[in-house]
Amino acid sequence: MAHLIDPGTPHAVLGTPMGTWPDGSEVIHVAAGCFWGVERFYWQLPGVVTTSVGYMGGTDRRPTYPSVCTGTTGHAETVEVVFDPSRVTVDEVLKVFWENHDPTQGDRQGNDIGSQYRSAIFCTTEHQVAVAEATRAAIQEQLTAAGHGAVTTEIVGPDDSGEYHLAEERHQQYLHKNPDGYCNHGPNGMSCPVGLVDLPAQTDVEPPRA
Repeated sequence: MAHLIDPGTPHAVLGTPMGTWPDGSEVIHVAAGCFWGVERFYWQLPGVVTTSVGYMGGTDRRPTYPSVCTGTTGHAETVEVVFDPSRVTVDEVLKVFWENHDPTQGDRQGNDIGSQYRSAIFCTTEHQVAVAEATRAAIQEQLTAAGHGAVTTEIVGPDDSGEYHLAEERHQQYLHKNPDGYCNHGPNGMSCPVGLVDLPAQTDVEPPRA
């Protein structure tokens, strides 16, 4: 069985440790299909401190890529995004999420089928929950106007998100290590109107919950 990597392992692109973060950082977990392509969007986003891929939202205490791919553990392929909130806001982080996958497909993303490919946002603060809900409503308006269906994205609060499990080393920064590797993510033609809708203000600072 492949060994899951340890927190602190250096990021192959950014050089920062994965699975941990400096004081003042904010953390959010997003699932949008195959985690290889999703992670690449985020390590390129200015203000992101580090990223990693892993498994979240399931019941198995020791998920692995083979077990998660059976669809029986309940986990989603997930990207951990650690960012500096003084450089990039959570709504800007979620704008990337909403605009680069199809959030209406349920337990699939394109040709990738199964609950491990579902769309989900695992929040570490209540402020993130509020922003996620507001941006979900905003992108739903865009999708409805374009004739698309209902958003199926789960928004999970900090008390219910469960543990994030770092995936095996070979999956970390996969598309950096394999530039011609499989990726079915890209702009979906929708524009999440961050800056044009009223988003909840963060009135206090909450420490992120791992």
